[in-house]
Amino acid sequence: MQYNIKPIAAVSNSRKMIEDDNWGGIISTIELTKDMQESSLKGMDDFSHLEIIFYFDKVSDEKIQYEARHPRNNKDYPEVGIFAQRGKNRPNKIGVTVVELLELKDRTLIVKGLDAIDGTPIIDIKPVMKEFLPKGEIKQPYWATELMKNYWD
Repeated sequence: MQYNIKPIAAVSNSRKMIEDDNWGGIISTIELTKDMQESSLKGMDDFSHLEIIFYFDKVSDEKIQYEARHPRNNKDYPEVGIFAQRGKNRPNKIGVTVVELLELKDRTLIVKGLDAIDGTPIIDIKPVMKEFLPKGEIKQPYWATELMKNYWD
């Protein structure tokens, strides 16, 4: 079964190269494509955070991972399946990040903390609602905490 998904917007920011860390201070502009109506963003500025779903279009097909591997190819971390990590080399090349909405301006959203490089296609935008956030304590292995220590700096 095939699905056709087309971008609804694109990212514009200062990150031109794929890098693993230091995304916290990145300010990005998300601009709707020409075929999307400006009114599709109406009411977004009533939310503090958005969930951005994007496509890792710069990841080549030969780099896609379908099995277990060491996160960031670091042998100090245990070998875990691609679905037990958030790496970009995923079978469907889909990324998801919660960002802070700084401003809604006409056809654009100005956001902070989007870990997508300049030109990345956006395939969906959703408001973050408390009721969709996890209930209770969040559990994760030591290596995930270690791996993420500089991600948002």
